[in-house]
Amino acid sequence: MHKFILAAVSSLALSACGMEGQEEQNADTETASRADAGADYGYETYADDNLADTMASSDQAYMSDDSPTPRDSERVSRDASDLGSGAVEIPDAEERPTMQAQVILDRRGFGPGVIDGKMGMSTQNALRGFQGANGLEVTGKLDEATKEALSQWERIPATRVVTVPQSWGEETYKKVPDDPAEQAKMERLGYNSLDERLAERFHTTVDVLKRLNPGGKPAGMQGEPSGRTSSSPATVSRSTASPTPSASATRSGSSEQSGSPAGTFFKAGEQVRVPNIGADRIAPGAIDNRDWQRTLASLGVGSEQPTVDRVVVSKSEGTLKAYSGEELVALFTVTSGSEHDPLPLGNWKITGIAKNTPFSYDPELFWDVPDTEEKQQLPPGPNGPVGVVWIDLSKEHYGIHGTPEPQTIGRTQSHGCVRLTNWDAARLAEMVSQSTKVEFVA
Repeated sequence: MHKFILAAVSSLALSACGMEGQEEQNADTETASRADAGADYGYETYADDNLADTMASSDQAYMSDDSPTPRDSERVSRDASDLGSGAVEIPDAEERPTMQAQVILDRRGFGPGVIDGKMGMSTQNALRGFQGANGLEVTGKLDEATKEALSQWERIPATRVVTVPQSWGEETYKKVPDDPAEQAKMERLGYNSLDERLAERFHTTVDVLKRLNPGGKPAGMQGEPSGRTSSSPATVSRSTASPTPSASATRSGSSEQSGSPAGTFFKAGEQVRVPNIGADRIAPGAIDNRDWQRTLASLGVGSEQPTVDRVVVSKSEGTLKAYSGEELVALFTVTSGSEHDPLPLGNWKITGIAKNTPFSYDPELFWDVPDTEEKQQLPPGPNGPVGVVWIDLSKEHYGIHGTPEPQTIGRTQSHGCVRLTNWDAARLAEMVSQSTKVEFVA
């Protein structure tokens, strides 16, 4: 059995998933501040009281209880500075009711998985969780009663337009190889491309982003897209953007890419329409690990998460439910176990939480990998085998973790562990502690 050491935990074991971590990296107890956020945290921050990146949600514009619901015409005329330095008001070319519901559910803690505007399994699970938590008939459908319950957040649009930070163009993106031996040679298992990074930031896929930006410009935009970040209001009218071919759409990929290379559809400084995810505020001083704070920002996950005392993973439903007392406060679709490594039913404890940790790869622990392969020490990163976080359990060899392939959640088997999207795993990591009880049920 392989082990890793955490600052607050003597040892944790990861075996069914075939991974094990090392000592948690960058454990920095200094309090964050606006002054050091840009330089020390490595990204441009949203505002003095919010250490999320400049693409942070426009919650204060859309969710003020004492302000009227902003219609498209009102939002166009509003000063863009209300929405953060990276946001620009451009009305969408079409209504997107399913995506709007997904955005609201995601903000409320009922994760629809990948936000794609489709009524898939993860969205149905999220609706069931929301319905059950709000005393509605549990149908898993966007029925009239559910629409009425969600209508209190109707001012939140399905999408928004952001400007990709210029700093993203200063970084290098390297394709993560499939071979663990080649992965071990990398300093970090980071994003393959700026496109992939942007998709994960907004809880979606590159294909969905391309659909929201036909021809390489935000749906609804007239004229050519730009990297404008000024606070002057955007004066555009509603229209349907024609999906004409663009140079960026026909480029081929490469193994190593800067932020504006051939091979990426989106570039730093460009305006991009994205799903309007929120609840991404990072309060100054809330996160004492600087590397983890940057991870939360990169995933659009805020620091203000509910504290939960019980987590229930259902094998039959494919869900993870988080409770505060008897109140259901979060639900996420998961992948849990396989015929080779079934979910171990029973009650377990959380023995530690490892964030952005490297892992030891042991082929003997994978039923689908030849034992003749060599063991490898893999660096941390969102494209690592267990994503950005490992929540270790008292059941030997089992844990709850993220994934490099969010679109596969609920659709493919795991190596025995409970797997979530990186953004849901990061959110859960901010909710639980070693006092949280974990139940695996049929």
